[in-house]
Amino acid sequence: MTCITRLVALGLLLSAGTVFAADAKYALKAATTPAPKELAEPIRTLLGDQSLQLTDNKGAVFCEVWLRKQLPVRATPAQVKNGLSYRDLEESTLLGAVRFDQQWTDYRKHKIKPGVYTLRLGFQPMDGDHMGTAPYSEFCLLISANADTKPELIETKRLQEMSAKSIGGSHPAVLLLFPNDKPVDKPSLVQKENDHWVAMLKEPVAIQGQPAPAGLGIGLTLVGHTSAE
Repeated sequence: MTCITRLVALGLLLSAGTVFAADAKYALKAATTPAPKELAEPIRTLLGDQSLQLTDNKGAVFCEVWLRKQLPVRATPAQVKNGLSYRDLEESTLLGAVRFDQQWTDYRKHKIKPGVYTLRLGFQPMDGDHMGTAPYSEFCLLISANADTKPELIETKRLQEMSAKSIGGSHPAVLLLFPNDKPVDKPSLVQKENDHWVAMLKEPVAIQGQPAPAGLGIGLTLVGHTSAE
């Protein structure tokens, strides 16, 4: 899906009003909002001016997400046609940005201060310390906007350290990514098991800078926590 098509899809969502999930505890709403000025300009220019807002059933905004216009994937045209996964992206790839309008809680139950953060792809370490902590091993790592100023890839250890420092802790701030193998153009909010509220999205992709005919499905958990202690 091209950037223009994606903007049209978001525009249709906006014109249709708020999309409510299941019992209407939360809703996902599209808005035309420029990416936050707190972001460094090299990052800001990669994001679209259409955002997705997580609201309550009275319209109060909890957080707002901006997606990257195109995601650079490591795939052949045939692989794109057969379907992409998070593993077709480099770890630390910039996915977008988020603004929390109030204190938030990440997947690991860490307190996140209000503010603007970049969203970068991270893979859970395959070690005993993380076994059983999440159903999937792909996450968005949050980094304070004032600490993440360049869109280039970041070495894994530094990525984790930057994220942890952003919340004043020893573990990165993370949002779980659910699989989205059959993405559709229109964003939706889905309630998953264990009260996980997941924004199901389709992001345009590019191969060596050239737009690809398909997109990558993203399932961004906006509300939901690990059951591990």
